[in-house]
Amino acid sequence: MSDRLTHLDPLGRARMVDVTPKEPSHRRAIARGRIHMQPETTALVARGAVGKGDVLNVARVAGIQAAKRTADLIPLCHPLLVGAVLVNFHIDDTYIEIEAHVDTVDRTGVEMEALTAVSVAALTIYDMCKSADRSMTIGDIALWEKTGGRSGTFRRASAEPELDLGL
Repeated sequence: MSDRLTHLDPLGRARMVDVTPKEPSHRRAIARGRIHMQPETTALVARGAVGKGDVLNVARVAGIQAAKRTADLIPLCHPLLVGAVLVNFHIDDTYIEIEAHVDTVDRTGVEMEALTAVSVAALTIYDMCKSADRSMTIGDIALWEKTGGRSGTFRRASAEPELDLGL
């Protein structure tokens, strides 16, 4: 791992990394996160009984939109042509797990797009369920896998069994 922060110039000022010399290649990132809530709230979501509508479908669209708009939200993030975004969910008794897969063929990776998709999907779930449960917390957001690019493949080691999120 480099000890140099690439978003700083030699004088320590913020800069956007120059990716123009790189060749475009296929890149993928997978991120996950959880929104923890009361069991009654997860039951409402699972039954489709939240007054604001179909929580998971709205959160899915929000996550997809967020992945496409990541460069508008994160100052030094490159705008990318996002080729595909999949967002899916696993409902447990006390949380909903969110997983986002993002693909591109470009000069830089899509880790930030996947992390943003998960974050905004979780915020959307919070917004749609807050009238039923203001104690919800969002957390455990992390990059789980990235492929492509000069740094190669990264896969997070997990102590938990893989969830089948239907992707």
